Amino acid sequence: MQARRYRVITLGIVLAVVGAVAPLAVMAYASWQIAIGKELSGLQRQAEDAVERASFTFSDARAALAEVDAANVTPCSPQHIALMRVLTINTASVEEIGYFEDGKLKCTSWGVTEADIAKPRVDYTTADGVEVSLRILPIVSRGKHMTALHLGNHNVLVTPSRFVDVELGRGISLALFNKSGLLIDGSNDPDISFARQHIDNKVTGIDGERMFASVSGGGVVAVTSEQTSMVYGQLRRELTLFLPVGLFIAAFIVAVVVVFSRGKLSPRAELEFAIHRRQFIVHYQPIIELATGVCVGAEALVRWRQRDGSMVRPDLFIPLAEETGLIMPITDQVVEAVVKDMSAVLASDRGLHIAINLCAADIKSGRFIDMIAEKLQNTDIHNEQIWLEATERGFMDVEAARTNLERARKAGHSVAIDDFGTGYSSLQYLQGLPVDALKIDKSFIDMIGRGTATSSVTLHIIEMAQELGLFAVAEGVETEEQAAYLREHGVSFGQGWLFSKALAAQDFLDFRKTSIAKFGPAPAIIRLVKSV
Repeated sequence: MQARRYRVITLGIVLAVVGAVAPLAVMAYASWQIAIGKELSGLQRQAEDAVERASFTFSDARAALAEVDAANVTPCSPQHIALMRVLTINTASVEEIGYFEDGKLKCTSWGVTEADIAKPRVDYTTADGVEVSLRILPIVSRGKHMTALHLGNHNVLVTPSRFVDVELGRGISLALFNKSGLLIDGSNDPDISFARQHIDNKVTGIDGERMFASVSGGGVVAVTSEQTSMVYGQLRRELTLFLPVGLFIAAFIVAVVVVFSRGKLSPRAELEFAIHRRQFIVHYQPIIELATGVCVGAEALVRWRQRDGSMVRPDLFIPLAEETGLIMPITDQVVEAVVKDMSAVLASDRGLHIAINLCAADIKSGRFIDMIAEKLQNTDIHNEQIWLEATERGFMDVEAARTNLERARKAGHSVAIDDFGTGYSSLQYLQGLPVDALKIDKSFIDMIGRGTATSSVTLHIIEMAQELGLFAVAEGVETEEQAAYLREHGVSFGQGWLFSKALAAQDFLDFRKTSIAKFGPAPAIIRLVKSV
C-alpha cells in the first residue's frame, strides 16, 4: 500500500508538470505579445501627451501675442512695456515679449532696447500664422537656445523644453518636430535621425533595436522610442524564473506582465494639464439655518478628478495652485460648474444660495467681480444668490481687499470671512472690512463643551460678530451638542457632518428635496448685506 501510494504521488507530480507545459507555453507567448503591445501603447500615450503639451504651449504663447498685438497702445510707451511685462508674468510658457519695427527690436518687457537687434530668421510658419524661429541665441538667454514665436509686430521667447515638458518613463526618449521635420526640441537624449524616419508613419512598431510611437497633431509630430533589448531582456528573465513553477505561477506570470506606466508630469505641469483638460469638479456642502433646520444653500468645494477616476485632496493641490498663480483659472472652472450644476434650482428657489471661495490674488486684483458677472450673464441666477468667502490671507493688502469687497457687495454679493480665527489679522482689520458674516473655523467648534480655554474664544468670536452686526456661520458641526450650543448663542448658520458631508451636484439636489419635505423650503432670499 505504501509503495502504491508513492507511485500515485509520483505519477500525479509528473502529470501535473507535463500538463502545465502546454498552457505555460501558450501563456508565455501571450505574455510576450501583451508586453510588447502595452509597451507600444505606453509609448503612444506619452507621444500623445507630448503633442498635447506642445499644442498647449503654442496656443498659450499665441494668445499672449494676439492680446499684445491687438492692444491700442503707443509702441514702446510705458503702457506698452507694462502690458508686455504683465503678459510675460502671467503666461506660463513665455519668458519674454518683444516689439519689432522695420525688422528691428525696439523694446521688450524689460524696457526700451538700445542694441541693434534684428528679427531672427523664420524657420517655418504655423497653420494659424505664427512665425517660428528655432534655436536662436538671444542676449538675455546667456548662451541657452530659445524658440521665438512671431505674430504681427511682436514676438515671444519660449524655452524649448516647455514644448516637451512631460515626464517620461525610464529609458524612453522623445523628439518633437514640426510637420516638415524641423526639430523643435527633445527629451532624454533622443536619436534624432531615427525619430525623423518615423515622422510620417503615425503608427507604433519595432524598427531594429528600438520600439517607437509616432503621433501628430496641432502642427507637430512627437516620436517616442526606447531600446527593444531593455524590454525583452527584462521579460525574458521573468519568464525564465516563473516557467518551471507550474500552472498557477504561469497564470500569475500573465497577470504580472510588467509594462511601463504612463509617467506623471511634474506637479505644476500636471496641474496645468488638469486645468486644460477641465478635470476639476465641484462638490456642495449644505449650509443649514440652525434655528429651523432648513437648507439655505451650500458651499462649493473644488475637487480634482484625475483621468483614472481617483480624487486628489484639495490640501494637496490648492497650496500649489495658489503659489503658482493657477488658482484663478481653477476658480473660473468652479464658477462655471456652479452655473452648470445649479442654474435651474437657483432660478426656481430664490431662497437658495451657493458660497464660492476666493483666493488672495483675486481679492487683491478684483478680477473675480467681472468674471462672476460674465459667468452669470444669460442665466437666471441673481447676484444675491452667490455668496463670496475669503480667508484672512486675502486681506494682506487691506486697502485693495476693502475696495474690491465693497464693489462685490454693491453688485449684490454677500461676503464672509472663511476659517475665521486662524489668521493673523482677525481682530486688527475686522471692523474696517466690508464683510457680512464670519465663518467660525472647525477647530473652535471642536472645543465646544470641553471646558478648555479655546471654548471661551469660540464664545468671544460669536459675541464679537453680534456686536459688529455680522452673521455667524459655524464650520465643522459634527454633534447635536455643538448645534444646540450654537443655536443657544445665536449663531445663524452651520455646516458639517452632523447635517451632511460635501455632496456631488445631484446628491445635493436630492438632499435639498429631502430637506424641503422635512422642514419646508428656504425662506425668501437671505440677504446678508446690510448696507453698501
